[in-house]
Amino acid sequence: MNQISSLPHAPVLGAVFMVGAGITFAITNILTPIITYQMGVPSTAVVFWQYIIATVFALPLILRIGVSKLRTNHPYWHEIRALLSALGVQFFAFGFALGVPVWQMVALSMTGPFFILLGATLFLGERLTVQRLGATITGFVGAVMVSQIGTEQFTLASLLPVLAALCWGSVSVITRYLSRDEEPESLTLYMLVLITPNHFLIGLLLGIAVAVLPAGALPAGLATGFDFQLPMGDALGLIVLLGLVTAGAQYFLSFAYKVADATYLQPFDDLKLPLNTLLGWIVLSQVPAMWFWPGALLILGASSFILWSERRAMPTRLQTA
Repeated sequence: MNQISSLPHAPVLGAVFMVGAGITFAITNILTPIITYQMGVPSTAVVFWQYIIATVFALPLILRIGVSKLRTNHPYWHEIRALLSALGVQFFAFGFALGVPVWQMVALSMTGPFFILLGATLFLGERLTVQRLGATITGFVGAVMVSQIGTEQFTLASLLPVLAALCWGSVSVITRYLSRDEEPESLTLYMLVLITPNHFLIGLLLGIAVAVLPAGALPAGLATGFDFQLPMGDALGLIVLLGLVTAGAQYFLSFAYKVADATYLQPFDDLKLPLNTLLGWIVLSQVPAMWFWPGALLILGASSFILWSERRAMPTRLQTA
């Protein structure tokens, strides 16, 4: 038996690990805008090196799971899942590079459960109840409020965390499909192994786009070419720290779900919204807009209801970050 899971008061440990994951993810969401928006490092370069470094630090976790878990009947679905996850990270980092505030990025990224519900209904044949439909509509009303659509403060960049949530929601739907005949360890291992090569692929395609398209065709802050050169100076130290913290967050999540039930852990996962908002306020002086608070409450309440109802229907369903 794993030493951690054999300790008493495992649910309490799970809550501690989940809060630890929330804090480390909040730190990544502070470091990313500093490196991209303030220091001007292209978001594709930041994400590529972030995950190279995170993978190195995550090697003990990969080795613990074991390469034998790479046996699968669905290699293409694993690749699509990793590519969508990488695209979600790229959209998220690009939002920071364009100056979208942390409170808005994190709140809008929490629309993921609504896309999961939609995808599971359309592609997996799961039943859409009136209650879940109502929660989805409520959540999107909250997203409209947080994104400030219809006001002078709204920009298209505000939709980037929603695109990230769409990608990550699609990952969850594919995970749900694969979990019917794949072990959880295999799903975790494939994501750890494939996500960094997919970040390289995205950076490569963007580099080709920069080379063949007219100057200024791609948005500023996304890519300047083949952005695989490791930045120097202060940016290097912050990127190394970013990779380390990213790996730490994955360890915290792994330990949390190992020692406690996902339903019990969900409220502690929801703490990421106030944690990120508070850190963004303190470190980056990003004060949330007036409509953030009611909108965030609608998103949080609706997504929590959907996750709660989903787990009641299928308590063994896999969770993805």
